[in-house]
Amino acid sequence: MALLPLNSIAQTAAKPQSSRTAFLQLLDRPRVPLTPEVKALPSIVGLTYEHVTFAAEQNERIPGIIMRQATSGRKPVVVVLHGTGGTKESQLELLKTLADQGFVAVAIDGRFHGERQTGTGSAHYVEAMLQTYRTGKGHPFLYDTAWDVMRLIDYLETRPDVDPARIGVMGFSKGGMETYLAAAVDPRIAVAVPMIGVQSFAWALDHDMWMSRVGTFQAAIDAAAKDAGVAKVDAAFVRAFYDRVAPGIYSQFDGPAMVPLIAPRPLLVINGDSDARTPIPGLINCMTPTEQAYLAAESADKMKLLIQKDTGHAVTPAALQTAVDWLVKYLKQ
Repeated sequence: MALLPLNSIAQTAAKPQSSRTAFLQLLDRPRVPLTPEVKALPSIVGLTYEHVTFAAEQNERIPGIIMRQATSGRKPVVVVLHGTGGTKESQLELLKTLADQGFVAVAIDGRFHGERQTGTGSAHYVEAMLQTYRTGKGHPFLYDTAWDVMRLIDYLETRPDVDPARIGVMGFSKGGMETYLAAAVDPRIAVAVPMIGVQSFAWALDHDMWMSRVGTFQAAIDAAAKDAGVAKVDAAFVRAFYDRVAPGIYSQFDGPAMVPLIAPRPLLVINGDSDARTPIPGLINCMTPTEQAYLAAESADKMKLLIQKDTGHAVTPAALQTAVDWLVKYLKQ
């Protein structure tokens, strides 16, 4: 595992700031009343534990769990976003660690996951992507959950136990991508820690390294190819699929365009050195303009890239501890 200074990374061109405005326009939908519902759950070793739901949009509610120390006063918050096939409950151990550190620790179910799915695993999520490809409706791949994070912050700002100036977001894989997308456009996110998610979709497509990422929703793209009469999925068809399911993901909203928008807020990026889903050259293409943005903001010390040695698509215990320490450093000052 290495914590790398980014002045050693090769140069690449930064994307324009207009990506923020365009992404917010793409996400925008009526902000219906939150109408939160909160249910106390059995406490965990001195920690209060709640199940909450609130409205993301018309006919769409976000379920979450919140854990914190049983003390009064406003506390900093850390939101944890799970990966493909995960649930909010899969983050309970991390939530407890964060609550023990004095955070209000929060996890939500991503779209078509946990309480928001039918069936198990990621089948409902993958089916939703296929339906978006067929109908052009919805943004189940990454974008809708980025919106949900923004609505979560709307809700957190209403709670008397939350310090709205100290909200951090961390996420794994799918959740890591949702972390940097949401942080890029919502300045209320004070600290961001995307893990095994930062990548350049364009680089992967241009260099025929898209297969591992597409493998997380293989059934959807195979069915879409069948619909289109395409015998073999290739980079050209993956582009066509993305254009319907996540427009802009390999251009205006790709990592090199979005990650720099987090500057000058504290940012820790964690990736594996042998992760086929986030190849290192594509990661470099993201981090070089990000370094430039932090240097321009005179905040270079607030950005770090941690490369886990001999690690694929996983977060090691040591790297996770680094993430927790980063959140403590910047949210508990």
